[in-house]
Amino acid sequence: MASISNYAKRMARLSARIFGEVTRPTTSRSLKVVSLYSEKPMDKRPERVDYYPRHSELNVLMKTLRSYGLFRDEHLDFKEEHARMKKLRGKGKPKKGEGKRASKKK
Repeated sequence: MASISNYAKRMARLSARIFGEVTRPTTSRSLKVVSLYSEKPMDKRPERVDYYPRHSELNVLMKTLRSYGLFRDEHLDFKEEHARMKKLRGKGKPKKGEGKRASKKK
């Protein structure tokens, strides 16, 4: 068997470089690493990035719609009602300078 000439080796390497392939002969294990690095990173892939909705934008939108009266957030309504009822019973936080420690000094 005749071995490949030096010219043929250099031309094979050049064509591999031009077409974005591995320039030197490598094992299948090394090719796996090459394929991993040649792919797009996970945080740049649209199927990963666009999988979940944009929560920050949706949150602002829902708050705006709620202030206009077009959206009803029952959990937030419940929390506000609970805080209002606590305040009516006198269970809210004291104002600045009216706490336990301030009343002891007088």
